[in-house]
Amino acid sequence: MAQDELKVSLRLSVGEGGQVPAYATEEAAGMDLRSTHAVTLQPMERALVKTGLRAAIPRGYEGQVRPRSGLALKQGITCLNSPGTIDSDYRGEIGVILINLSDSVVQLDSGERIAQLVICPIARADVIVVDSLDETERGEGGFGSTGLK
Repeated sequence: MAQDELKVSLRLSVGEGGQVPAYATEEAAGMDLRSTHAVTLQPMERALVKTGLRAAIPRGYEGQVRPRSGLALKQGITCLNSPGTIDSDYRGEIGVILINLSDSVVQLDSGERIAQLVICPIARADVIVVDSLDETERGEGGFGSTGLK
């Protein structure tokens, strides 16, 4: 493990049909989450897909549920509410909101890899209300404004 790598312990409860998430490669950022049941998604249909997992994410961290690029490219399946946040005080079952953006019916099998779980440190902000903000070169330019030069 490199010195700049951060490692935390993730406690999991694995329910019926659940599988312990795993990193596919040594340097993968996300662990694969798998479905506990088969699901069929019609074009533009969305569904909450259960993983059978409950997690105790350490305080000061969050779990981010992200899409799998292979499902998105090959089948048009992605996650809504992405990245989805799993707070450190949540103890319910982890579910993944999937949507079929393709024009074909997609069948996902039980145990199929449906998303990735990334554990990330978080920073909490102290909100300070002010009358005005400092000026910057960009100012209020947004929505593609930096690509105009």
